[in-house]
Amino acid sequence: MKKENHTAEPTKSELEILQVLWENGPSTVRFVNDKLNEEKRSVQYTSTLKLMQIMVEKALLNRDESQMKHVYSAAAEEQQTKGALLDRFVDTLYKGSASSLLMQLLGNRKTSKKELEEMRALLNKIEKK
Repeated sequence: MKKENHTAEPTKSELEILQVLWENGPSTVRFVNDKLNEEKRSVQYTSTLKLMQIMVEKALLNRDESQMKHVYSAAAEEQQTKGALLDRFVDTLYKGSASSLLMQLLGNRKTSKKELEEMRALLNKIEKK
């Protein structure tokens, strides 16, 4: 069962778990824990299990209990979650101004020629709408 309107905002640790699930699809706690240990940081299995159980309660994850090993999946699509978090971030820190965010980002990071070309193409596409 998918819940479309989340009110819970994922924490940094919850986002790490969601990223594993978005990249790898529905998974067991063991798989998620192993991936976190490989890619992020050392984390105990029991901590991952507890956090994923809390995420089910917060409607951030779905749990399939039909098999011996429970399989977890993200309750919302990656783009939906990231979009909502980005909207809140822009509203909070940049008073809703996407251009202020973009200027800050471009000023703080080295942008490749290819990335700049992709941005120009996106801006051209937006202007044509």
